[in-house]
Amino acid sequence: MNGIPIIGCGLLGLGIMLLLTPVILKTSVRARIARARDQHHTHTAQVCRLGGLALAATFLGLEFFIRFFLPVEHYAGPGRAVVILSSLAMFGLGFWDDLKPLGAKRKLLGQILIALVVYYFGVGIESFKIPFTERIIPLGGWGALVTVLWLVGITNLINLIDGVDGLASGICLMLMGLLVYVGYQNGTFVLLTAGMTGALLGFLWFNFPPARIYLGDGGAYFLGFQVGLFAIMGSHKGSILAALIAPLFVLALPIVDTSLAILRRGLRGLPLFRPDRRHLHHHLLRMGMSRRKVVLLFYAVTLVFLVMGFAAFWSRGHLVPVLVGLTLLLLLLCAGRLSFSREWFAVGRVVGNSLAMRQEIHYALSLTNWLEQEGKRSASVEDLCEDLAFAAHRIGFSYIKLTLADGSRVWGQPQPGANSVTQQLNGGSCGVLELQAATSQRIEGQPGPPDTESDWHPHCSPCIWDSRVFELTAELLAEAWVKAAHKWKPENANLSFDLKPPAVAGVYRRGQGALATARLSVRQARTPLPVLSDTSISG
Repeated sequence: MNGIPIIGCGLLGLGIMLLLTPVILKTSVRARIARARDQHHTHTAQVCRLGGLALAATFLGLEFFIRFFLPVEHYAGPGRAVVILSSLAMFGLGFWDDLKPLGAKRKLLGQILIALVVYYFGVGIESFKIPFTERIIPLGGWGALVTVLWLVGITNLINLIDGVDGLASGICLMLMGLLVYVGYQNGTFVLLTAGMTGALLGFLWFNFPPARIYLGDGGAYFLGFQVGLFAIMGSHKGSILAALIAPLFVLALPIVDTSLAILRRGLRGLPLFRPDRRHLHHHLLRMGMSRRKVVLLFYAVTLVFLVMGFAAFWSRGHLVPVLVGLTLLLLLLCAGRLSFSREWFAVGRVVGNSLAMRQEIHYALSLTNWLEQEGKRSASVEDLCEDLAFAAHRIGFSYIKLTLADGSRVWGQPQPGANSVTQQLNGGSCGVLELQAATSQRIEGQPGPPDTESDWHPHCSPCIWDSRVFELTAELLAEAWVKAAHKWKPENANLSFDLKPPAVAGVYRRGQGALATARLSVRQARTPLPVLSDTSISG
C-alpha cells in the first residue's frame, strides 16, 4: 500500500475533528449538557465532557469514506464489523456515564460483556508465540480470559490516566501512531488508525491545557478499547507477540502509576477503582508545576518509551529483554529525579499498619455510604446537614463547619493544634467543608491504633489516631456529601439552607406521612453535637 491513502485519511480525520468539535461545544452550552463535576477533579470551571462524541463521529466519518471512496482492498478484512460495532458500544457505555453516573460495578460488567462478545465473534488472542522461537502455543479456552483482561485493562488504563488536560489524548496519539506503523507492516486497519491519529491531533487543539473539552468516560473508553482491538488485529490474534508488547512500552509510566495506586487502595481498604488525587500528575501539580508543564513532561518521557515500542515491534520481540531493562532504569531515574520515590514505594510503609487502617476506612465507608443515600430521603438541607454532622462525629471529627451560599453551620469546638482541612465541594456549588480532628500516635512511636487507653498521648475523644487516616476519611466524607447533595438538590442549583428539594416521583422523604413524628424523634436522639453557630447571609 502506498502512503497517499494513509496521509489522506489522517488529514480527513484532522479536518472532521476541527470542524465538528466547535459545533459540539456550542451545542453543549446551549443545551446545558453537563454532568456534575466529581469531587476528585482538580479543575474548577465547568468543562464540556463530550469529547468522546466528537471522536466517535469522526470514526464513523472515516469508516464511511474508506468504505465508499477507496478501493475494496483498503476496506476488506476479517473482523471489521466487530471492531466498528464493539468500539461504538464501548463509547456508548462511557457516554452514558458522562450524562448520568452508572457506578463502577455496572461499567465494569458492561466492559466485560462487550469484550466477551468481541471474542465470541472471532476477534481475540488465541495463541502465544514463544519469543526467539517459532513455536506457537494455542490458548484454547484461556484465550477468552486473556482477551477480556487485555481489552478491559487497556480501556480502564486510558480512563485512569485522564486526570490532566491533554494527558490521555496525547498518549493515545502516540499509541495510534505506533499502531499505524504496526498496521502498515501487517496490512490491518492502517487507514482507520491513520484517520484516528489525525483526529487525536485535532482534538488536542481543544484539549491541551487549558482544555475547552474533555474526553469524558465515553472518549477514554472508546480510545482505550480501540488501542486494545487494533493491537490484537495487528498481532494476528496473538501469534505476533511484539504487536501486543509494543503498546505496553508506551503505557509504561501509566501502568506503574496505576498499579501502585490500586495496590495502596487495596491495602488501605478503599475501593480499588476509586478516583483520587494521588496519581503522579497530581504529585507534580502539588509540587507547583503548571498543568501545561506536567503534560509536556509526561509527553517527553512517553516519547522515549514510544521509541522503545517501535524497536520492540521492529525487532519482532528480540530486543524486548533489553528494552524492559532500559524501561526499568528510566522509571527509577524518573522516580529519583522528580521525587516520586516516596509515592511509588510507599507501599512498604502502608503494609505495616494496613490492617488497622482498613478497619477505620471500612467503618468510614459504611457511614459515608449511608450519608450518600440520605440525599434521597432528607426533607431539607438542615436535615441533611445533621446527617453530615452525625457521620463526621462518628468517624472521629471533633469540629465540623459547613458553609453554603446563604450561611454556615458549626458543630463542635475548634481545637488548637488539631489536624484540619478545608475542602471546596464540587467547585463551591455544594459548599465549603472544614473539618478538624485531634490525632495521636502511640507513645512508643509505632504505627497503628492504640492497644489500650494508656497508649494514647495525649488522650482525646473524639479523635482520629493517624494523620493519614484523617486525610482519607476527610476525602471520603467530602465525596459522600457531594453525592448526597446532588441526589437532593435540583440540577444546576447551588446548595443553600433554604433550597427546596426537587419533586421526584416515587421518592419518599423524611418528614412526610404518618412516620414523620417517629423519624423526627429518632433524628433528635442520634444528633451527636449541638449546633454552636448558625450564621445566615441576608439578602
